[in-house]
Amino acid sequence: MMRSCLRPIERFLCAGRGMTDRDALLWHRDLKPHSSGDFSIAVVQANSSLEDQGQVLNSTFGTYIGVYDGHGGPEASRFINSHLFPHVEKFALEEGGMSAEVLQKAFNATEQEFLQLVKRSWPTQPQMASVGSCCLVGAISNDTLYVANCGDSRAVLGSVCQTKKSFKAERLSAEHNVALEDVRKELRDLHPDDSHIVVFRQGVWRVKGIIQVSRSIGDIYLKKPDFNKDPLFAQFGFPVPLQRPVMTAEPSIHVRQLKPQDQFLIFASDGLWEQITDKEAVEIVQKNPRPGIAKRLIKAALEEVAKKREMRPSDLRKIDRGVRRHFHDDITVIVIYLDHNLLNAKSNLHLKSKRSFECTSVPVDIYSSAEMGMGESS
Repeated sequence: MMRSCLRPIERFLCAGRGMTDRDALLWHRDLKPHSSGDFSIAVVQANSSLEDQGQVLNSTFGTYIGVYDGHGGPEASRFINSHLFPHVEKFALEEGGMSAEVLQKAFNATEQEFLQLVKRSWPTQPQMASVGSCCLVGAISNDTLYVANCGDSRAVLGSVCQTKKSFKAERLSAEHNVALEDVRKELRDLHPDDSHIVVFRQGVWRVKGIIQVSRSIGDIYLKKPDFNKDPLFAQFGFPVPLQRPVMTAEPSIHVRQLKPQDQFLIFASDGLWEQITDKEAVEIVQKNPRPGIAKRLIKAALEEVAKKREMRPSDLRKIDRGVRRHFHDDITVIVIYLDHNLLNAKSNLHLKSKRSFECTSVPVDIYSSAEMGMGESS
């Protein structure tokens, strides 16, 4: 049942309807139930092919949330969208419940499966070795939240302050972008004999002068030196002499016992956080109605993009995919509202069971979704 829900050919049916009114590159679902509350999801496309993917899944062990920010192409993020959560469910069943170890095993299994895909595709598609994706995963099981991150997407918690007059924003995910000094230090410590492990190029820090994140699923050519030595890859990529892997798929995992003051979670790809802060995002969610809140966050980010470029938001919406990547990245946002009555595993079991085995995934391509008549104005 899980695999059929996640198959690429059924993603549109799984995602449902949700095209916005004026921006042809913005897709959303206003509000849907999950095992422990409600959620809103939205994505805006900027690349020629949508490289972001996102999904929410109700399962045996609670709610799973995934944001996959692809780079070099959409293949890795689409692969994760179809393969990661079945592994999470499999290992959770084997372990008798959700845990940090379950998520770690699921990340590793997904990485290994993608490696096998790259090897099978090598004779005809050697460029697959250069495709990768950041991977942010949340799992809410009973009253415990697990957040696993590989890359620079971000999860933020919105909680009521003790005074109950304001909300605070708390970042729950460790990020692996070499723009951060501690990430650069980590890489330098791991590679003391490589003075070019991080290079400042084109105005930003990059691993080997190529990529900004130090952890991902995929990017096999930066993890397996043999791929770089193959003459076939030289025809499609930029071989980098490696003595050892310079990237990893090892996630950082945060476990938190959810408290009554914890009201909502924001999972989003880096495209959102490039434009607005954690605090600004939490304030937007806290001050506005639930339906369409993910779309509202994306629109706030796009307004900031337009402001920086000294243009009107309406003019930004007219820019087509591909060209639009010069203004902003693909952006995926998922807002998870927490109902603490449902978080208790011993209560409302009948309601939880009705919400099980449902998934919502963003379309593979926003234009394709529109052309197939899967969207609706709002």
